[in-house]
Amino acid sequence: QVRLQESGPGLVKPSQTLSLTCTVSGGSITTNYFYWSWIRQPPGKGLEWIGYIYDSDSTYYSPSLKSRTSISRDTSKNQFTLQLSSVTPEDTAVYYCARSFHNPRVDGRSWSLYDVRGQGTQVTVSS
Repeated sequence: QVRLQESGPGLVKPSQTLSLTCTVSGGSITTNYFYWSWIRQPPGKGLEWIGYIYDSDSTYYSPSLKSRTSISRDTSKNQFTLQLSSVTPEDTAVYYCARSFHNPRVDGRSWSLYDVRGQGTQVTVSS
């Protein structure tokens, strides 16, 4: 059974870089045909898809966040990471990592797309 677990600081100061790690257990992050995504949910709002890493380190980011986002993976640790730079209080959200078989560009904001997801981690941007 594949499981995902997010980890990282719960509090980040404005203008700093938010860094989160998703650790995958029970399966390999190098398995073909799966998209590994980051999604977030700001308080009182719907899901916002951030981006994914796929196959041989191909990445794709939401156009609204592309300039500030980087997703990478460490196959030796079976992890993938999110870096979001120049954060503001508007980046405060619960952040999730998730896996899908279908491309999240279709509708990454729907939980029905994903077969596995982490429990989420709260990140607050505040001075």
